[in-house]
Amino acid sequence: MRNLILSLALLGLALPVHAHGPTPQKAKESVTIQAPVAKVWDAVKNFDDIGVWHPDLKTAEGDGKNQSGGTRKLTFQNGEAIVEELDYYSEAEHEYSYRLKTENTKAFPTSSHSVELKVSHGDSADTSVVTLKSRFYRGDTGNTPPENLSDEAAVKAMNQFFKDGLNGLKAKLEK
Repeated sequence: MRNLILSLALLGLALPVHAHGPTPQKAKESVTIQAPVAKVWDAVKNFDDIGVWHPDLKTAEGDGKNQSGGTRKLTFQNGEAIVEELDYYSEAEHEYSYRLKTENTKAFPTSSHSVELKVSHGDSADTSVVTLKSRFYRGDTGNTPPENLSDEAAVKAMNQFFKDGLNGLKAKLEK
């Protein structure tokens, strides 16, 4: 009996080891654009203007603030929306970072995300490299998320969102 009680107690201690929450995921995509940094930065520098070049978005509306605390509402093609907020903005460094402020997993399958956008010089004076990188958590942070809100779904969605946006930007600037 004593061994049974001891075994059950040890099993009870071991169970929480197998149950864990989500781990942070990452995504990173870059594109080279045949345009100087100044032209590329001019296209992306206004936080609210992502809707002009990102094909996955129906609309993008914001408060016009290109500084910490500035916000924008992104409405996706399915009509669902999220709100993002600027954390850092540097005109001189051609970069900014932002994070998800109001989640909506019907719009995007993450429960939180932070993103950095950077425009840097390419191999020649007339080329630029735009890099998007992110750290995020899946849409359902429980131990057994549904497939559409899993780590895999979040990674796939973030990478596709980055690729679509960078390809849209490239097409707009190289026409």
